[in-house]
Amino acid sequence: MRLLINFFLLTYIISWTCFISVAVLSHRVHTNTLELSTFQQVLLFLGTIAPSLVALWIVARSGVPGETQKLLNRVGKWQVNIGWYIFATGYIAIIKLAVALIYRIITGAWPQFGHEAWYIIVIAIIFSTWVQAGEEIGWRGFALPRMSERFGLSLSTLLLGVLWACWHLPLFFVQGVDKYGQSFPLFLMQVTLLSVAMGWLYWRTKGSLLLTMLMHAAVNNTKDIVPSIVPGAKDPFAFSRSPVAWLTVTLLGICAGLFLFQMRMVRTIAT
Repeated sequence: MRLLINFFLLTYIISWTCFISVAVLSHRVHTNTLELSTFQQVLLFLGTIAPSLVALWIVARSGVPGETQKLLNRVGKWQVNIGWYIFATGYIAIIKLAVALIYRIITGAWPQFGHEAWYIIVIAIIFSTWVQAGEEIGWRGFALPRMSERFGLSLSTLLLGVLWACWHLPLFFVQGVDKYGQSFPLFLMQVTLLSVAMGWLYWRTKGSLLLTMLMHAAVNNTKDIVPSIVPGAKDPFAFSRSPVAWLTVTLLGICAGLFLFQMRMVRTIAT
């Protein structure tokens, strides 16, 4: 338990120091553009990869022979059934398309769709998958298995989801990023429910971080197929006014319930 507390404490201190610094700078720099400076982008990057850097540092200091290599080996664990690759890349896209269909049935009109070409999304997923190692080695690779031994896998995916979502909180005050001014309560629910799905995937693939990295990248790049953001939103603590957002949460919740049921008796993740 001490290692977990140290992990979350150090991760939050490092990441929030970087994120809050970027947020402060984004409000102090008076320019005609909301683009972040190179220095701010570097701080964001350092804050983003802090979970994995902290996890690797803690594992290295534990003195357990081969533990660091064992953790890193999960990043390259690619030999899983092709169906898991399809799930990882298509989960949120299917959720969003289902939301669009339900919205159409209820209102008689289609919601707004994103404008990115499908091949741009595919390329973005491929390239950004490896960037997600900066988070996934920490969240799913280090924290989730240790939390599961203490709390069980179902509860651990929920707890980790809350901690993972709250870790993003300062970004909702950074001008120039897509989360600025959006509804954090909605984000908290969405990320917690996504954490359940990603924890379920990690369990079913016997500890493949590559698949959770792929799913993380796919979520980031397909969530705006049917956007949930509210243009011009300025209060991060307000509830979202987007029907698409609440339909998304509903479907994510239904799926999460099924995953939690399957994981209800699991306490360890076989690797």
